[in-house]
Amino acid sequence: MVLNPLHVQILPSILAADFARLGEEIAAVEEAGAAMIHVDVMDGHFVPNISIGPPVVKSIRKATRLRLDVHLMITDPDRYIPAFIESGADQISVHQEACHHLDRTLRLIQTEGARAGAVLNPATPVSTLEDVLGVADFVLLMSVNPGYGGQEFLPHTLEKVRRLRAVSADLPIEIDGGITSRNVAAAVRAGCNWIVAGSSIFQSSGAAAAFREMQQIASEALAIQV
Repeated sequence: MVLNPLHVQILPSILAADFARLGEEIAAVEEAGAAMIHVDVMDGHFVPNISIGPPVVKSIRKATRLRLDVHLMITDPDRYIPAFIESGADQISVHQEACHHLDRTLRLIQTEGARAGAVLNPATPVSTLEDVLGVADFVLLMSVNPGYGGQEFLPHTLEKVRRLRAVSADLPIEIDGGITSRNVAAAVRAGCNWIVAGSSIFQSSGAAAAFREMQQIASEALAIQV
């Protein structure tokens, strides 16, 4: 399938950024053409790591006009969704595995004024989202087991992307985990719209140049049908 180039974007993930220079890091990719920043929130319970909370999102909001894509890897997302939106999140994604009532949680996000995304871990089948595809604004497929940056890409995720794209032609599909300049084209050709990249951008020799390279590769991949 061929996707509209305007709908394929690289989302730099600040999990891999230098937090002592976070404002500069975000400014670099913003000047390079990024439209969204990916923000990973981890609670040390749902995933084996702890990252940031609403105060940091609020600080990021002050530093940039880019859309903030906040990924909640936490056990009780309903409790914290309003705080993250109030802090500046433009869209929030929640894990199917963490939500007792996924439909309700997605609608809560939308009611609070943000776009709502449903997330699947690598071992969770796409079929579990069948009844909320008409509610979710986008779907995020994890291509690593969540909790840490810098992990190796799990290739079987691309088959999940194709499966999801086959049942939903227009829904934005986001992918997160292990994406580099070597596999970003395959992700786009499989049907992904939004490509999260952390280590391959912020832990390179230059974040702006790394972003531009990945965005160019992604855009060129649109010409190849699968």
